[in-house]
Amino acid sequence: MQATDHHVPCLASRRTALKGCALAIASCVTGVPAFAQGNNPARQLDVPYVPTPQNVVDRMLQMARVGKNDLLYDLGCGDGRLVVTAARKYGARGIGIDLDPQRIKEAKANARKAGVSDKTEFTVGDLFATDLSEATVVTLYLLNSVNRKLRPQLWKQLKPGTRVVSHAFDMGDDWPPEKTEVVEGSTIYYWTITEAQKKTA
Repeated sequence: MQATDHHVPCLASRRTALKGCALAIASCVTGVPAFAQGNNPARQLDVPYVPTPQNVVDRMLQMARVGKNDLLYDLGCGDGRLVVTAARKYGARGIGIDLDPQRIKEAKANARKAGVSDKTEFTVGDLFATDLSEATVVTLYLLNSVNRKLRPQLWKQLKPGTRVVSHAFDMGDDWPPEKTEVVEGSTIYYWTITEAQKKTA
């Protein structure tokens, strides 16, 4: 799920940390978190890495009905657990994007350990500069503000029927979720891309 994705079971601590980060982000000239500003390892991250608990990962993939024919993009992939789990359990291909080179290194090591390196790819990069058009599933664990900034890109680039799943943060009133579930205190939101959204993108 950049500067995210996926080991602290307490969502409250995540929200507390991210509130402070949101204030820092708001004070920036660009208003965009560091993980969305390109590949610059020397820059300190504005949003802390907080992994998604494995039980939440499992339910996110179940809600998205991930299968062997899917190509999953995890934006803010952290240690790669969503991509690795999708490949290991369902045979899906997956691509993880994260600003932090250390997280990408960990993700690649986890993929090797799980024996799914041939189905996975992990890249240090800017999620806003990523071409998502081939994705059939997109997973997120970002911020409310980042989700809203990302929403037009999702509508424009993703094919109708593509599934989008977010841990903890929604897409705002303009895109209410089709499904919402709570897993041990963590909220999961689910959407699918429609033809109507493509026309308004």
